[in-house]
Amino acid sequence: MAPDSHLSIGEVLSLLQAEFPDVTISKIRFLESQGLIDPERTPSGYRKFYEADIERLRWILTQQRENFLPLKVIKDRLADGSDPEADAEAGAALVAAGGTAPASPAASTTPASPTSPASPGSPSSPGSTAPEAAGRTAAQQPIWMADLARAQAEAPLTATYAEARPSIGLDSGPTEVSLTAGELVGASGISFDSLRELEQYGLIVGRTLGDDTYYDGDALLVATKAAGFIAHGIGARHLRMFKVAAEREAGFLEQVAMPLLKQRNPQARRQAVELVEELSALGHDLRAVLLRAKLRHHLDQA
Repeated sequence: MAPDSHLSIGEVLSLLQAEFPDVTISKIRFLESQGLIDPERTPSGYRKFYEADIERLRWILTQQRENFLPLKVIKDRLADGSDPEADAEAGAALVAAGGTAPASPAASTTPASPTSPASPGSPSSPGSTAPEAAGRTAAQQPIWMADLARAQAEAPLTATYAEARPSIGLDSGPTEVSLTAGELVGASGISFDSLRELEQYGLIVGRTLGDDTYYDGDALLVATKAAGFIAHGIGARHLRMFKVAAEREAGFLEQVAMPLLKQRNPQARRQAVELVEELSALGHDLRAVLLRAKLRHHLDQA
């Protein structure tokens, strides 16, 4: 490709589809709308992709596919000129070894999550061993896992009950993750049929953009947890009871926090979040105790 020559968006799509089968014109436009690429325009409004634009797009797609890097992190790393490849290798190696990743631009952009979802072959996934995890390469270990582990380790300690134990993180979580259906299936270990079934029962909700559907970090966490149930032959229709219970609990907690939220100031909102976090953590433990008490008789008789 000559330095001064350019391609249209359709030609770029044809060029990249062999390497990235899931890429579409809608996805390229979406990346542009998020400020990750900025192709030049003709006077009539057509996009002009030069070699540098194509290489930038190729790198972005690679980070999404190989490392499941959040778009916000990709944008920040492109902006500050850091070396994302080196960051990915360092973060993945430390997390695989059980440590925390070194500080990087991603630390301030990816919030903490209570649990890092298990990717295929991770130490918590069926069929994986610790030696295998220790030898995992950066391409096999999503970089956002390192970011989440680091952010959780660096979170300040407080005296509240919710923060003294893993919380649900109402203001946190890997929600910046943006995955296609294929990427979600690959990261969680479920099948496409299981994904459709989870969507059918409302456990996973995607965001449609043009002809494509994208899934955030909450969808990834749900899919990862659902994979464990599915492995035991428990389908999405049975998991719906957890969704119904969560909706009822959320409605109750919203009523409790509403007086604070109505004050419409940052301090009151923080207090509301802390209150709901603490009550959610208490509710989590209370459910566990009640469930254990309910099942103890049957388990003792087994």
